[in-house]
Amino acid sequence: MGPEPASALLDRVRDGELLAPGRPVVVLLSGGRDSVCLLDMAATLTGREHVRALHVNYGLRPDARADERHCAELCARLEVPLEIERASRPADGPGNLQAWARDVRYAAGARRAAVDGARVAVGHTASDQVETIVYRLAASPGRRALVGMPDRRGLLVRPLLRARLTREDTARWCASRGLTWREDLTNDSDRFARGRVRGTVLPALRELHPAADENILRTAELLEDEAEVLDVVVRTALAGRDRIAVGHLAALPPALARLVVRRLAEAAAGGLCARAPARLDEILELGSAAGTAAALDVGDGARAVVEDGVLRFERTPPLPARPPGPGRP
Repeated sequence: MGPEPASALLDRVRDGELLAPGRPVVVLLSGGRDSVCLLDMAATLTGREHVRALHVNYGLRPDARADERHCAELCARLEVPLEIERASRPADGPGNLQAWARDVRYAAGARRAAVDGARVAVGHTASDQVETIVYRLAASPGRRALVGMPDRRGLLVRPLLRARLTREDTARWCASRGLTWREDLTNDSDRFARGRVRGTVLPALRELHPAADENILRTAELLEDEAEVLDVVVRTALAGRDRIAVGHLAALPPALARLVVRRLAEAAAGGLCARAPARLDEILELGSAAGTAAALDVGDGARAVVEDGVLRFERTPPLPARPPGPGRP
């Protein structure tokens, strides 16, 4: 049985309802096959007058200018307005290079979308999802790591991921439409973790079982469904409160207690607190001395505080400024 016709790929994206007629969308366009496919499908399904493309030139590769020109030529052909943003990473910038580039790209997309009241669409595919899950399996403990990327979060949408299009599907779509794309050779380089997953780990898994990719995707979908159930259980355990009696927490099954700790920590910190659940035993020990107040920094900007046998979380206060001293300004 041969591959689906290109028209069926478009139908799958249409059925996902993340690209709707007349709904404004900003497409983050790198010039690679996935984003080229996404831009063309968005123009077809939404109406090109409702589509804007955004290309971020980080200036990191010798081909960066050629990528930018390719995006400009593509948008001219598709009659889609293109905005180009050029970014330079500070020499002492924190974090890894790929995380910095992602943050810059998403921030630029959010600014552009705010002007038009639009969604921001990125070209992640099922292939990217498989690679993400395999990497997280090795790098991050917990079921959340295995859920992968959501196909929608706020204004950010991943139409190709929801439609389960693969990298091979997007290449087939582009070929059927006579659209060319740019290849970023660093994607397959073993310099980055994703390249090693793509080039080494996944081929080995496919040798073990030909349906490895499909099984990984299905597992992520099942875990996402189960996460909705667990959210209900956690909300029930907290009964709408932002704190819980340590005795009550200790009486819960450990898996549920860890989820409660994570929920409270993340609500207080305003972000992910992946390390908080692992501190459950230490948090329970805070409540062992009745009548006293105790605190524990659990990481990721969250602090557990137990007072009168009740656990709550707060933001970890910033470190005090170092006083001037000899040799220090």
